Amino acid sequence: MTSQHRGGFWDGSGKLVFILAYLLLLASPCTAFLPDFWSRVLTLSWNSHTHQHITEQAVLNVTLETLRGVKKHQGHDEEQTRLGRGFWRAVGEVVKSNAAMDFLNSTRSDPVYHFDSERVDGAMKLLRQFWAQTLLSVRAKEYQSARHSLGQLFHSLQDFYSHSNWVEMGQRFIYLHLLQPEEPAFPVAAEKTHTCMECFSATCRDNLLPRMTNKQRDTQMLTTGYFSSSKPAGKCSHGGILDRSRDLEAKGGINKDSTSPLFSPHHYLHMEASRLAMEATLSVLRDIRDTVGPTTFLRLFSVKQVPALVFVIDTTGSMFEEITAARYRAHSIIQSRAGSPGQPGTFLLVPFHDPEIGPVYETDDPNQFMQHMENLMALGGGDEPEMCLSAIQLALTHSPPLSEIFVFTDASPKDAHLYDVVKALALEKQSKVTFLLTEDPNYTSESRGKKRRRKRRRRRELLSPDRFSLYSSLSSLSGGLMIFTTNSDIRRVSAIVEDNTAVDRVTLLHVESDEESMSSHSFRVDRSVKNVTLHVTGILTECVLTSPSDQSQSLLSQRGPLAELQRFEGLYRVGLLPPIQPGRWTLQAKSDGHLTFHVIGDSSVDFLYYFAVVTNETHPGLARVEGSPVAGVPAFLVLAVTGLAPDEEASFSHVTLLGADGESLQQVKLLNSSSSSSSSSSSSSHSVEELVGRVDSVPVGPFCVRLTGRDGRGNKLERVSAEMVQPTRVQIQVLSVPRLVPGHSTMVAFDILNHGPARHFSLTADDDCGYLHKRGPHSFHVAGPGSFHDQVDLLTPATAQAGATVTLTLTVRALDSPDSNYAVAYLTVIPPDPDTSPPSCSAARVQSMCPSVCNESSWSVSLVVSDRGRSGLAALQLQSGEGALTLVRSPSPTDDGLGEDQPGQDQQQAHGDKATGGGHDHHRQHRHHHHQARLETGDPPLNVSEWTSSSSQPLWVKYTSSCCSAQAELLVWDTAGNMKRCHLASGQQQRVRDGSAETSAAGRIALSAVVFSLLGPLGSFLL
Repeated sequence: MTSQHRGGFWDGSGKLVFILAYLLLLASPCTAFLPDFWSRVLTLSWNSHTHQHITEQAVLNVTLETLRGVKKHQGHDEEQTRLGRGFWRAVGEVVKSNAAMDFLNSTRSDPVYHFDSERVDGAMKLLRQFWAQTLLSVRAKEYQSARHSLGQLFHSLQDFYSHSNWVEMGQRFIYLHLLQPEEPAFPVAAEKTHTCMECFSATCRDNLLPRMTNKQRDTQMLTTGYFSSSKPAGKCSHGGILDRSRDLEAKGGINKDSTSPLFSPHHYLHMEASRLAMEATLSVLRDIRDTVGPTTFLRLFSVKQVPALVFVIDTTGSMFEEITAARYRAHSIIQSRAGSPGQPGTFLLVPFHDPEIGPVYETDDPNQFMQHMENLMALGGGDEPEMCLSAIQLALTHSPPLSEIFVFTDASPKDAHLYDVVKALALEKQSKVTFLLTEDPNYTSESRGKKRRRKRRRRRELLSPDRFSLYSSLSSLSGGLMIFTTNSDIRRVSAIVEDNTAVDRVTLLHVESDEESMSSHSFRVDRSVKNVTLHVTGILTECVLTSPSDQSQSLLSQRGPLAELQRFEGLYRVGLLPPIQPGRWTLQAKSDGHLTFHVIGDSSVDFLYYFAVVTNETHPGLARVEGSPVAGVPAFLVLAVTGLAPDEEASFSHVTLLGADGESLQQVKLLNSSSSSSSSSSSSSHSVEELVGRVDSVPVGPFCVRLTGRDGRGNKLERVSAEMVQPTRVQIQVLSVPRLVPGHSTMVAFDILNHGPARHFSLTADDDCGYLHKRGPHSFHVAGPGSFHDQVDLLTPATAQAGATVTLTLTVRALDSPDSNYAVAYLTVIPPDPDTSPPSCSAARVQSMCPSVCNESSWSVSLVVSDRGRSGLAALQLQSGEGALTLVRSPSPTDDGLGEDQPGQDQQQAHGDKATGGGHDHHRQHRHHHHQARLETGDPPLNVSEWTSSSSQPLWVKYTSSCCSAQAELLVWDTAGNMKRCHLASGQQQRVRDGSAETSAAGRIALSAVVFSLLGPLGSFLL
């Protein structure tokens, strides 16, 4: 676990700003569970559970649960799992989308998104849309889109338990009907039905009318608080000092958002509401996992993912050596990863020349990728330039966040107009772009189809030496490298591909220098860092490396006491020799030109960060800044430190904002956010250290972030985020992210905010599928300071595939200054009328004769399984239970229901034909109606899509088990992806409370000896 000094708030001006921010909040309304950790500070409710806490904990718990299940299935011993930077980045995307519902203009005041104002039916419809969209995106491997819709779903779902009277009705379990339309529903109070009585104190007890807290199931009804000045008389308010409706009849409120009576009249029920919200969130995640499978679920959250290998390769005739080098590195990386633990990585290749780009080849199979690389040929072309930026755009669109993208080319870009779009995508995804160029910009060009390895022929027409400047700018701002090398050295230079795609690779130093005099740069190595490698691009005339013990070595020599040098054309590759001394290392270098220093090492300890501002609209909290931060104004810097082992202690005191040359621009003191993500005993060893600092004034020029702290022994620890933040005085705010429907037009609205003087701007829109009506650029004038409202229109073709994601990139640039900014939105294609009805299970016969000696008897239940919608049954799986499930095409005409067959020859034969993955052939092998297949726990899902002649035709199944195993669970899917959980239990396991059978927090239900109930689909959420 990490430790951090928890001192007071900032002294001096920082403390004043905090107080002023808090006073501003008192003038504005607040609704919903608090958005994030900072909301607890602003509302003085330190122990409140926020949307952020509930979401982080739920994802973390189900992820660890899934990992344990995978290890158990594979027969591996339980081992400590470190959830690294990729996982917490993925979780952060879900949290960001969740919190944005409280911050976006289009959602923060709409009661449908928050279960306010008794808009329960509309909110439930929206929940089910979010579920369908999430599932479509996951199946299409559009994981960023899936995380976005999942965050939206979680927000509304969690708000139900805080804003409704569900807790006050005495309900101890989640409301299944929210996401499962076939489950029993509670009526909502009519418009003219009074629901609350007057309350004249901050804490409102018993202010709901008796009919709204009735414990009798048949007379209960739902209500939710109103959050506006137009509340009907007699209705409940949301409540709290920020709710404008709290003084209208009936006065008071019922929200359970926090533990503070100032903000939540029912604060005393906050913990129970947050517990139910947590259970509901857990159920959704488990349903997703069981629907898509554990491997895909872990991919959704980038769990134990090795870094993606992404190549963008020029395939013109001059690129034979470069393609060979890329092929060699891919093979080497695949060989080194063979047999290593962790999820399979992503392999992505984008070939290009002029005018062809792509197609994108993406796979999780390393052997298929190598086969594709073997088939890649250098053919055609011969002219300068090529469509390189278009290919990089495709690579950024298709690759996961935090990727390293390697571009092999010898030509400048023909599509320079895409630079802003590519820059936006690289910054948004925090992906690095490295260029390996086999062309010296100081040379003249030649016919590329006749290029020789050693001797270049000059053409009469000289090419500009700065024709690669866009590549240089892109590599610099993304934290990548720009290497000019030769065909003879490209294979050895490409070693940086392996260096930068190793697991747990962290950056210790990234700085550029144009000084002709001697420059000095330093980096720190702590005890957790292994295998330190230095990359220096450019031409060195002098370079000295000095260790923490003041021992020095010239890096122009091949080997010395500190490091081993490999020198290639355009690149110095230096490896520190073990044992590597912890402490501060210094580089002193001199060159006649541009140098880039990049120092990396192996360590699990790393960090993520974002900029945020205090919001004082409808919800108190820190709203994440989209795009680049605004220069010259205060902002908050929020960091998450990842990868610390449970027994590691570390404290983090500050970050330093470093300029382009490595100079210190500003030091920002950090405080522990006291985020509750470490409060769960089951997952505390995997939590992140969340820190927050106040930037007094965001620098005007580009900068990167260096985190500084100390390990448990008091030694200094540093990490650097290599990408360059680009401060600006213009912003783009996307107001809504609509869904795309095939055959229809969709409008995306946005605002341009000008924080500088009045001036003209140019706007460009781009999407990766060609759906935009207009791309621009188009110019407009914005007052200073002022805003400009606009929209772009997309036409989705009727043939668009459901689940596909369209990446929309908006970039704005001032015409009279370097100010620019960007916004990236991910739009999902959904079918116009999706099937959201899950399959059903109904009892045909139950047999249960379980005496006290369990191993002498068995129990069984016979079910009719069918699809409620129009899609038809797809698959079945026995998720748990020690018995066996027998599938039957149709019941025997001589049997009552499924009969009381005992295991015999037919069953034994069926057992030999157990499902093995595909499952398509079982019904062909057994044409008679009995015992088509037999399933046991651990078998993969059995495909039954061809078992029925129509979507409405049912299947019959029978589950039989020893009385010693009293429970089982059957999963049933339809072809639209909706899932039904069928929970089975012997009669002796029934538990009756308050006169009725109850579900557990996970939605389990018990069977009586005569009747059983079946619970919630995964295609809707089982909550």
